[in-house]
Amino acid sequence: MIANKTKSFFQPFSAVTSGIGDVRKALDEAKDRKKFHQQKTVLFVDEIHHFNKTQQDAFLPAVEDGTIILIGATTENPSFQVNAPLLSRARVFHLRELSEGNIIKILKNTIKDRNIGYGKFKVKIEDAAIKHFAKLCEGDARDAYNALELAISTAKKDKAGAINITLTDAEDAIQGKFIRYDKSSDGHFDAISALHKSVRASDIDASLHYLARMLEAGEEPLYILRRLMRAASEDIGLADPQALILAAATREAISFMGMPEANDAIAELTIYLAKAPKSRAVDSAYAAALDDVKNNRMGPVPLDIRNAPTKMMKDFGFGKGYQPYDKKDHRPDNLHKRKYWQDN
Repeated sequence: MIANKTKSFFQPFSAVTSGIGDVRKALDEAKDRKKFHQQKTVLFVDEIHHFNKTQQDAFLPAVEDGTIILIGATTENPSFQVNAPLLSRARVFHLRELSEGNIIKILKNTIKDRNIGYGKFKVKIEDAAIKHFAKLCEGDARDAYNALELAISTAKKDKAGAINITLTDAEDAIQGKFIRYDKSSDGHFDAISALHKSVRASDIDASLHYLARMLEAGEEPLYILRRLMRAASEDIGLADPQALILAAATREAISFMGMPEANDAIAELTIYLAKAPKSRAVDSAYAAALDDVKNNRMGPVPLDIRNAPTKMMKDFGFGKGYQPYDKKDHRPDNLHKRKYWQDN
């Protein structure tokens, strides 16, 4: 559509099956097209994240001088998968998943369409069956089309030759819902962040939702547990020291039982952490101490609390005057006025 509107030549290719040679050839052809025919080229690169830095850099000069209008499609986060120079010259459009209403509409349209749909096959489908497809396809029209196609090809015809698709046929066609979750992509990090923030907010139901979402998609349970252990110390801390102990015990339960038997153990920990009283005092105290270590002068350790294993060190005053239960400030002199720990 863009190529037609701008009277440009449309050149598509896939980054999955193409290499740097294909890129250079397409760019050379685009230069000739602009020079001899005064026509721009819309270069569409599907799955552009499969191109490495060198391949992506090859587009820059042609984008700069207007030889091509580059359109790249990717299922990954462009912030991480597309070079910054190329990204700075582009506008990013985030294509969201379709609503259930959208899916229902396109399924009804394709059933009626006699040219590219199933209008010639006299398909009769229950509303409940269409809604079932729309609910379980997770906003992906391709999944919905595939399920409908399978249902049409397997459903029985009546005496009049019509194909009748019931809710049962729809359930058989789509089987279980496919959980979209990429353990190396945004879905992975978004879900674990949502789990942590739900626990922090004491939202038990949301915590269990994101836990189930990750476990059922095949996420490594120890990865989830590491974040839950972090929540136990960062967001709960000494408000309930039992939280970290239970998290450590859950690790043993996972190792001993394995998955999926350990699902309930992780769920138990998740519920406990969500219900537990919250305190960031430990995290804040360490952050304050860390800030001094990074940004203030590192004064010498006071002599009286230094170890003195040799005579020479004792002669230098190491350990002199040390009192085991002395209430004085044991930090370097320049930090005596700093306060890290704040009781709730």
